[in-house]
Amino acid sequence: MTATDDSGLGGEGGRFPITHRSAILAARSDDPTERARAFDLIVTAYWRPVYKYIRIKWRKSNEDAKDLTQGFFARAIEKGFFDGYDHDKARFRTFLRVCLDGFIANEEKAAGRIKRGGEVTLLPLDFEDAEGELTASDLPSAESPDDFFEKEWIRSLFTLAIESLRDQSRSNGRTTHFQLFERYYIDEADADVSYQQLAAEFKLSTSNVTNYLAAARRDFRRIVLEKLRALTATEEEFRREARTLLGVDAK
Repeated sequence: MTATDDSGLGGEGGRFPITHRSAILAARSDDPTERARAFDLIVTAYWRPVYKYIRIKWRKSNEDAKDLTQGFFARAIEKGFFDGYDHDKARFRTFLRVCLDGFIANEEKAAGRIKRGGEVTLLPLDFEDAEGELTASDLPSAESPDDFFEKEWIRSLFTLAIESLRDQSRSNGRTTHFQLFERYYIDEADADVSYQQLAAEFKLSTSNVTNYLAAARRDFRRIVLEKLRALTATEEEFRREARTLLGVDAK
């Protein structure tokens, strides 16, 4: 991958106004529909980190980790685990991880009694794909599962953003934009691909490659910030996370 004036995913350091409501706050809503939508978003963003964390820290088998992941989110929805979250004390993902540890500890005390969803309908979870990612990666030491959870949360956020970018690009007739983005930023098999090589491969001018990639980067940053805003509880936390993950000032 060659460097350009705007090659980083953080982009030009501009400001991005985001107005989407936080799902963390919406999860406490009195409106059942709003709560359900909020939990769907939380589950979508967190189930992979939760599953992998259970496998690593708690040394659970694939099947037990599946059951515990489903059981944790089902219990969280039924019992309102997240209602007690105080954003002044910790980030939401730290709070969620503490809740998860408490849930699993209680399950172990109850001799493995795992509640498998009850009447709650969860999103379909692709555990096979997540297990494949876990097997293919360098596993952390037993002493660093918290750092592992943090990295997996970031990975989940970016994965969801890439999926959204793919879908939006198809809908907007910008499939080539996404394909260029995928080849330049995601394809690990050819990490040193140049703009000139992409131009030849896609039968475009180098200037078009530059413009298409710049547009795709802007769309990607926008999507990441939209998802990040929904997964943070306060404007301060949102701005701090945006600076950390993308190097931009968001408001």
